[in-house]
Amino acid sequence: MATTEPTTSSAVSPRWAMKDLVLMVVLGVVFGFAYWALVQAWNGLSILMGPAGDLAQHVLLGGWLLVAPLAVAIIRRPGAGVIAEVIASVVEVVFLGSPVGPLLFVAAAIQGVGSELPFALTRYRRFGWGVFALSGLLGAGLVFFWSAFRAGWYGQDIFVLRLVMQCVSGIVLGGLLGKVIVDGLARTGVVDNFAIGRDLERA
Repeated sequence: MATTEPTTSSAVSPRWAMKDLVLMVVLGVVFGFAYWALVQAWNGLSILMGPAGDLAQHVLLGGWLLVAPLAVAIIRRPGAGVIAEVIASVVEVVFLGSPVGPLLFVAAAIQGVGSELPFALTRYRRFGWGVFALSGLLGAGLVFFWSAFRAGWYGQDIFVLRLVMQCVSGIVLGGLLGKVIVDGLARTGVVDNFAIGRDLERA
């Protein structure tokens, strides 16, 4: 059964093929729309949570991290995760009118860097559960401090609660769910023509 468990493939080449670029853009666009839908879910959850509705964003934050680990795990090229996240943010802002505005580009870049960093540290050779979990943790953790600065969370009594909730969401929705999706795609064979497919053949 095909999975994205650690491989012993050679070092990743920085050279991009056209199909890699196309897939990265497609993923960015698709998740731009998915992230916009997640905003609607956030609004609904905020209403359901009543007085604690402001915490809904931390519950769902990990969902906004998904495209980075997917792009990295499939394409296995440096920068794929960061660029895919930024493309998704452009779709949200330019085409879907995100209320966050251009500042979303900054948040997306921070999320992308945090999410891609664990894979980069392994030289894009290891794609096990632990690396995905760390991807979600760092993506959520890094962007939290940027968001805290913008929203004025520093000094709040629930600052630590916010951080913990966001990090857990990052691990579960942005990391482990990403692993499940990547493994599911690998089993279907639809990504066999990309780096992930070549590495699975050698595994």
